[in-house]
Amino acid sequence: MTTSPGASAEGLQESPAAIQIRDLNLFYGDFQALININANFKPRTITALIGPSGCGKSTLLRVFNRMNDLIEGVRLSGEVLVHGENIYGPQVNLTHLRKRVGMVFQQPNPFPLSIYDNVLYGPRLHGRPKKEKLQEILERSLAAVELWDELKDRLHVSALSLTEEQQQRLCLARVLAVEPEILLMDEPCSALDPVATLRIEELMQELKKNYTIIIVTHNMQQAARVSDDTGFMYLGELLEFGPTAQIFTRPQNSLTEDYITGKYG
Repeated sequence: MTTSPGASAEGLQESPAAIQIRDLNLFYGDFQALININANFKPRTITALIGPSGCGKSTLLRVFNRMNDLIEGVRLSGEVLVHGENIYGPQVNLTHLRKRVGMVFQQPNPFPLSIYDNVLYGPRLHGRPKKEKLQEILERSLAAVELWDELKDRLHVSALSLTEEQQQRLCLARVLAVEPEILLMDEPCSALDPVATLRIEELMQELKKNYTIIIVTHNMQQAARVSDDTGFMYLGELLEFGPTAQIFTRPQNSLTEDYITGKYG
């Protein structure tokens, strides 16, 4: 997996990938936030996006489920393929796309509903499963985030009564309930203490057996611990992208090395 500023999309197109980016540029009005990005994200891996604040990490993450569409004045060129489908094509159903590509945000954002209704909100939105199917989805989703045993006797209490870490795992269960293909995680541990952070990281390792995960993080230790691949972003460019061990021990770009070693950022 290789990329560099201004890199050509040639050579990336044939690689099997969960997500492929080809010559991607994104503007907020006159400001260019993402500059000529090309990359492949491999299936069933964890990719960390790192870089200083304001470099475009979260903007790039939001490209993958078109959350930037909600911002006035955004325009984009290039292609973003999810399992081979150009998600910026005219035929794309945004509701279906966001079912396929789920997102967990920096702050836990459970709905002011019961645990039960939080998890099953998506399946009900996308169809009307029978009660038996809903129960199966509920148990499977909470078990996947290691909450079923903790909460199975409290399913009808408010999700807002949970700890922050439980709320974050519940939000992840809510995403998993609609059976996505890709999980986007934007600083998912920034509001958590170190013990809770490690539990979320362990959960990511288990989930990558079935999902492609892309995480934005400012925590270099976290990126080194959990990710298979790492992309370093700087001023809207993806300066370096490759195996995490290589990025952290043998970076090819001096700016990458300076950021990882704490000289700025």
